[in-house]
Amino acid sequence: MARPGSRVRLSAVWSALWLMRTVVDFALPQETYAPHSIRTEGHLTLGGLFPVHSRGADGAPCGDLKKENGIQRLEAMMYALDQINLDELLLPNITLGARVLDTCSRDTYALEQSLTFVQALITKDTSDVRCTNGEAPVFVKPEKVVGVVGASASSVSIMVANILRLFQIPQVSYASTAPELSDDRRYDFFSRVVPPDSFQAQAMVDIIRALGWTYVSTVASEGSYGEKGVEAFTQLSKEAGGICIAQSLKIPHNPKLEDYDKAVQQLLETQHARAVVIFASEEDIRGVLNSTKRANQVGHFLWIGSDSWGPKSSPIHQLEDVAVGAVTILPKRSSIEGKERIGTESKYEQEGKVQFVIDAVYAVAHALHSMQRDLCPDHPGVCPQMETAEGKTLLKYIRNASFNGSAGTSVVFNKNGDAPGRYDLFQFQLTNSSTPEYKVVGHWVENLQIRLEELQWPDGEQEVPISVCSLPCKTGERKKRVKGMPCCWHCELCDGYQYQYDETSCRLCAYNMRPNPNRTACQPIPIVKLEWHSAWAIISVFLAMLGIIATIFVMATFVRHNDTPIVRASGRELSYVLLTGIFLCYIITFLMIAKPDVAVCAFRRIFLGLGMCISYAALLTKTNRIYRIFEQGKQTVTAPRFISPTSQIAITSSLICVQLLGVLVWFAVDPPNTIVDYDEQKAVNPLLARGVLKCDITDLQIICSLGYSILLMVTCTIYAIKTRDVPEDFNEAKPIGFTMYTTCIVWLAFIPIFFGTAQSAEKLYIQTTTLTISMNLSASVALGMLYMPKVYIIIFHPEMNVQKRKRSFKAVVTAATMSSRLSQKPSERPNGEAKTELCENPAADPMSQATKKTYVSYNNLRI
Repeated sequence: MARPGSRVRLSAVWSALWLMRTVVDFALPQETYAPHSIRTEGHLTLGGLFPVHSRGADGAPCGDLKKENGIQRLEAMMYALDQINLDELLLPNITLGARVLDTCSRDTYALEQSLTFVQALITKDTSDVRCTNGEAPVFVKPEKVVGVVGASASSVSIMVANILRLFQIPQVSYASTAPELSDDRRYDFFSRVVPPDSFQAQAMVDIIRALGWTYVSTVASEGSYGEKGVEAFTQLSKEAGGICIAQSLKIPHNPKLEDYDKAVQQLLETQHARAVVIFASEEDIRGVLNSTKRANQVGHFLWIGSDSWGPKSSPIHQLEDVAVGAVTILPKRSSIEGKERIGTESKYEQEGKVQFVIDAVYAVAHALHSMQRDLCPDHPGVCPQMETAEGKTLLKYIRNASFNGSAGTSVVFNKNGDAPGRYDLFQFQLTNSSTPEYKVVGHWVENLQIRLEELQWPDGEQEVPISVCSLPCKTGERKKRVKGMPCCWHCELCDGYQYQYDETSCRLCAYNMRPNPNRTACQPIPIVKLEWHSAWAIISVFLAMLGIIATIFVMATFVRHNDTPIVRASGRELSYVLLTGIFLCYIITFLMIAKPDVAVCAFRRIFLGLGMCISYAALLTKTNRIYRIFEQGKQTVTAPRFISPTSQIAITSSLICVQLLGVLVWFAVDPPNTIVDYDEQKAVNPLLARGVLKCDITDLQIICSLGYSILLMVTCTIYAIKTRDVPEDFNEAKPIGFTMYTTCIVWLAFIPIFFGTAQSAEKLYIQTTTLTISMNLSASVALGMLYMPKVYIIIFHPEMNVQKRKRSFKAVVTAATMSSRLSQKPSERPNGEAKTELCENPAADPMSQATKKTYVSYNNLRI
C-alpha cells in the first residue's frame, strides 16, 4: 500500500494546528467556503467529515476538542493521503488533495458544512452581476470533490448522504453502522468499510444466547445509530427466539441528569433483566454508568456494548468499577504502525476506527486508480474523461474495489455497499494488578467464537450470572407462559398421573402406567396379588386348615365306624356327600389366594359355589325327607316315595348338576382368563398405585355363582323351620335348623361387607377374606353341629353306639303322631277328641309304658 520508508509529511503539521485550536483561522479564503475546514491541494480532491469537536452546549454549534474520535481520525485520513501520494504504483502522476470539514458531532451542523462539497457542481447565473466599476466580477470557483470520506456518526452520514446523492458524489464512511444505510434505494451513493449494525446486532444476539440470557433490556441514544441498532437487535432476537426484551429505553437529545437517573430506575423495575444491550454515544454511556453508580447498583447490570463503546477508555473513565464485566464489540481492527503519537503529556492509545479511516481513503484511491486506467489508458494523470465522469462511474469502481486493507484484512463491498461483518469481542476485566482493562475474549465472523472460560463477572461471580424472566422449571414441571412474553412463565407441577411431555405440557400416562419419581416419563404400575403371607390371607388359611383337618378327622371316623348304628342312622351316603361339600368349602380358600392363572381361574369358577351347593343340596334333601315323612304320617301310615338312600343320592345329585350346568354355560360364554385391574388400587398418589392380578370374575358373577347355593340354603332353612316341632328323639331336624339359622346370619353379614367395600382400595383383600371366612364359617357350623356330637359319642361313649330294636315305619309314625297330639293344647285338639292326660297309673294312661317303649330315636331308625 505504501512504499517502505515513506515519511509522514503532513500529519504532524495538522496535529499541531488542531491541538492549538487554530483550525478556524487556518486560511482566510477557506472561510469563504466553510468554517472549521482544512484544505490541501491536489489533482483530485477528496472530502472528509470528522467529529473534531463535540456538540456544543447552550446553543453553541461546537464544544470541546475530541482527541480520539476527532483528531486521530483526521490524522488517519491525512496519513493515508500522504502514503497514497508517495506511492508510485497507486495513482501515478496524480496527487490527491483534501477538503476536510468538522461536523462538531451534530447532524444539522454537518449538513451545513457539507454544502461546501457541492458548490463546485452548482451553476450560478452571473450575467447581471457587475462590480462597482461596471466590470464583470471574477469568481473563484471552488474545487470539485470527487468523493467524501465520512461521516462518523450514522445520524450525520444519513443527513449528508441525502445531499450528496443529489449531486452524485460517492460517500465512503469509516464508522457509520446504522442498518438503514444499507438501503441502496435511498442511500445509493453511500458505502462503508465497516459492517452495518445488523451484523453487530446478530453478534450481540449470539453472545446473549451463548451466555444463556433470555431476558434483556435495551438502551439507545435517540437518533439513527441507537434506535436503528436496537431495532435490528430486537428484530433478530425475535427471529432467533428465546430472547425477550424486558424494557427498551431511549436517551433523548441533549439529555439532563434526571434523564439518566430515570432510565436506570426503569431498568431496575425488571430486576431479573440484568443484561442491558446499549447502543449509545459515548456521552450517553457515561451518563448511564454514572447514574448506576449514584443508584448504588454497581455490579448489578451486565452490559453488552456496541462499537461506540468498544475498547475505549473515555466512556468509562473513573467509572471502571461500574463497567467491570461489560462485553463490548468492535469491528475487527489492528493498530497501524507509522502513525505518530498525538499529544506529549498523555499515553498514546490508537483509536479503534483509525484503520477504517485509512481503508476508506484507500477504497476511493483504488477506485480512482481503476477508473483512470480504464478511461485514460494512454494518458498519464487525470484525463478529460475523468474530469467529466459522473459520480455513478466512480461509485461503480468503489463497489468493485477489492484490496488488502491497512490491517491485512481484505476490503470488499457487497451490493449494498456494506463491508463484511468481522468483530472483536472485548470484556472489561480486573487484572492481577487490580487495574481494569479490556481483554479480547472472542471473535465474530459470521459465527460466534467466544472463550467463556476467560470471562469475568462483577463481584467475583464464578458462574455466568443469570438474566432471565423466570427461572427454569424443576423436573416434572411445565411452563405456563405469560401472554405476550414468551420468556416469562409460571411453573406448574404435572400432578396426578401426568408426566412432563415437553417443557410446556403434561400428558396423562397410559392406564397401566404411572409417572416415574421425577415425572419425566411413565413407568409400569407394579402388579400385586393376595400373598400367602399377607395378614388378610393368614386368618383364612388358618381357619381353612383347621377345617380341613377336622373334616378329614370326621370322615375318617365315619369310615372306620361305618357299620355302627350312629353312622348308619345318620344316613351314610348323604353324610359323605355333605362332608365332601364341607371339605370343598375349605379348599376354595386356597384357590382364592393362589396366584391367578388360567387353571386357577377355571378351578375357582368350578369350586366357588360347588362346595356350598353340595353341602346344602345334601341338607335340603335330608330336611325335605324328614318333612315329607312326618307330613304324610299325619294323613296315612304309608311311607312317602323317594326316601330310600338311593333316591336321596339321586335327588342330591340332580340339585348339584344344576350348579355344574351353570358353570359349564359360564365357561362357554366367557372362558376363564386373568386380568390386571388398574382401577381397583389406583390411589390419588401415583406412588401408591398398584395393578391387581386377578381372575376375570366380576362381583356380580361371584354372587350369581353363589346364588344357587344361597337359594338351596334358604330353602333348607324353610324346611328346617317347618320340622322344628318334630320330637328330637325322632330326627336331627333341630341341629340342621340351628345350622341353617347360623349360616343365614353369616351370609347376611357377608353381603353388605362384600358390596360395601367395592370402592375400597383394599377391595381385593377385604372381599376375598370376607368370602373365604364366610365359607369357612358356614362349613364349620355344619361340621360342628351335625357331626361333632356323633363323633363324640363314637369316640368317647361307644356304649351308646349300640343296635336298638327295630320298629316298623307304621309304629314309628303312629307314636310320633300320638306324641304330637298329646303335646297340643286342649283348644287345639280336633273336635270330639277326648282329653287324655298322662298319669302315674299305667292303666289310666292312654299311652302305656309299652307304647312309650316304642319311641325309638329317629336317628336309630333305618327305613
